[in-house]
Amino acid sequence: MMEKLAAVGIVVVLVLFSPIAMAIAEGPKEVEEWFHKFDDTTSVAQQKVTKLQFYFHDLRGVTTAVLAQSNTTAASPTSFGLFYVMDNPLTVGPSQASKVIGRAQGLYGSTSREKLGLTLAMNLVFTNGPYNGSSLTVLGYNPPTLPKREMPVVGGAGVFRMARGVALLKTYFFDATQGNATVEYNVIVHHY
Repeated sequence: MMEKLAAVGIVVVLVLFSPIAMAIAEGPKEVEEWFHKFDDTTSVAQQKVTKLQFYFHDLRGVTTAVLAQSNTTAASPTSFGLFYVMDNPLTVGPSQASKVIGRAQGLYGSTSREKLGLTLAMNLVFTNGPYNGSSLTVLGYNPPTLPKREMPVVGGAGVFRMARGVALLKTYFFDATQGNATVEYNVIVHHY
């Protein structure tokens, strides 16, 4: 049990802090210079707004794997205590054959005992197109049975340095027998 907790802890640290590592990839001096380029009077003027739309494909057993579960998960109607790790493709269209623009890497788990509710910690890592090498971090509550959801964007790296905003989720496809899902993401972020 302690080994599973240690593994979950390591994954959480990696998921939450990997954007920081990406930003430091430029070098500490360059990043520090970037921070000192603006002050309180000019920072609002330098802020940008970016809107993104893409599709997230969660494929159980292919792009997601069970990370841990509690002793009571099997008896829970909400799978309470079941956690997954993911490396899901992000595509420009709803088809899995659409052009891949990135990966959703992180973890999610069932954290509600009364109705299905997931806590999600992930990085949207862009690997193609104008945002190649940049990432956004999403962290929050996701009630997947609702057709539309809203999740906070709490950070970013690369082009999206110091991002904050919102991800609007809409289920496009769900296969209850296999647990596979395609979710439309509309993301709006402020960044510098």
